[in-house]
Amino acid sequence: MANLGVNIDHIATLRQARLGIEPEPVYAAAIAEQNGADQITVHLREDRRHIQLRDVKLLRQTVQTKLNLEMAATEEMVSIAQTIKPDTVTLVPEKREELTTEGGLKLTEHHRGVIKNLKESGIEVSVFIEPDPKIIKLAIKYDADAVEIHTGTYANLKDANEIEAELQRIEKAVKMISTANLRVAAGHGLTYHNINKLSKIDGIEEYNIGHSIICRSVFSGLAEAVYTMKMLVE
Repeated sequence: MANLGVNIDHIATLRQARLGIEPEPVYAAAIAEQNGADQITVHLREDRRHIQLRDVKLLRQTVQTKLNLEMAATEEMVSIAQTIKPDTVTLVPEKREELTTEGGLKLTEHHRGVIKNLKESGIEVSVFIEPDPKIIKLAIKYDADAVEIHTGTYANLKDANEIEAELQRIEKAVKMISTANLRVAAGHGLTYHNINKLSKIDGIEEYNIGHSIICRSVFSGLAEAVYTMKMLVE
């Protein structure tokens, strides 16, 4: 049975459109947890385009399940994480000009040091990477606790043969990560439709999904949107 991490960034995106006080991300997190979310995920970006530092602080005080903080591997973000102490930090690539994360993190020696510092602060560290054996080997070498597989390529494919090939690539990555005793997560671009084939792969312990859930909630309400996705990932 896989866990569902609900990313609430786009609740904050709607709030920041008017620079107002609603909708409240903390309220969204509570509704998500009450309807099956096993984790709340937020990305505190350097440009603060959606989630704000204030949100992360309040979520740390109110989240009843687990708090997963996505962030770039910068000195500022490491300091914030060490102060707030989320349950998990997921290191992600970040470019100011991008609309959303465009791919997996390219691990370097810099990330080894960041992982070490965060782990010494008692924080689990996950890395958001492509299902590429070379990069997975680096995640293992750098002593990450978990790997979140970037599923954006899979989510964007239309051709059935290409989809099947990408699923096989992901499955091989899952086995490699699991064999190394790292926790396996997956996320990016996942919807109520494409989650079905992916959820058949054994070994994925957690899915982090945001945009599709928030889009559905516009029409059906957040409670129903989270509950339905939870049923699909199980």
